[in-house]
Amino acid sequence: MISPATAATSPLLTLVVLAAGMGSRYGGLKQIDPMGPSGETVLDYTVHDAVRAGFGRVLFIIRNDFADAFRASVGERFAGRVQVDYAFQELDDLPEGGALPVGRMKPWGTGHALWCARAALQGPFAVVNADDFYGAQSLAALAAFLRAQSGGVAHGVPVYAMVGFPLGNTLSEHGAVSRGVCTVAAYGALRVIEEHTGILAAEVGAGRRYDPATPVSMNCWGFTPEFLPQLDAGWRGFFAARGGEEKAEFYLPAAVNALVQAGAAQVRVLPTADHWFGVTYREDKPRVQAALADLVARGVYPSPLR
Repeated sequence: MISPATAATSPLLTLVVLAAGMGSRYGGLKQIDPMGPSGETVLDYTVHDAVRAGFGRVLFIIRNDFADAFRASVGERFAGRVQVDYAFQELDDLPEGGALPVGRMKPWGTGHALWCARAALQGPFAVVNADDFYGAQSLAALAAFLRAQSGGVAHGVPVYAMVGFPLGNTLSEHGAVSRGVCTVAAYGALRVIEEHTGILAAEVGAGRRYDPATPVSMNCWGFTPEFLPQLDAGWRGFFAARGGEEKAEFYLPAAVNALVQAGAAQVRVLPTADHWFGVTYREDKPRVQAALADLVARGVYPSPLR
């Protein structure tokens, strides 16, 4: 945790939480499903780690149709501990003159979710998923990067950050997952990130399709405000090209990769010794509960969280 003196002179760091998804594969609102020994959600641990790392604000991106339930079950948990705000991802929040294609029901993706929150972001911010556990070191690394890098550029372009996790530590035993598979330079810069869908645990290992040590994006990002106009341009270009499609999605990793490939940004890949885990499928829940119980038993977290 940063000292009060440091906090007073540092920019307000915002943790943006992507929480607008329904969790269709999971079968419910996994963002508010109790996972910890005292009924904590996975998100409770993420916000706990973020506050300890020095984040002073949490911005939840949700949808209006479950806003009341989310505020009551999640947002109110953090009252008095951190500034809490909300932004809303809606299907019809589109570029000027844009129209929904006939039959469009699917959300526009994580890049669009962040774009919907652009008016609520003025300073440096991190982005995480609501239903993924990242660990204290991951949030601390992002906070340190944002405090040091705010407003910084390298070779004339803004510098952002991504916490990379080994692919082998991000799988589910109960079905396929989608991951942003990364190629990283020896000096730690992201070279390319490619979205791979349908990755099965059986495909990962020595001599198999995927190396378990391959770094992947789990939507654990650090951005400065320079990213917002770049994201706006990326979303407008995506919508102009694919806005008529019924199921096309504007993914945040794809938006970042496009900037890297164009030489318009650099991304520093931050290593972490933390273990990622999440609840892609309902059958993943016992494993997550056991992992959190183990962390509490080892004294990493108090129970209940406070």
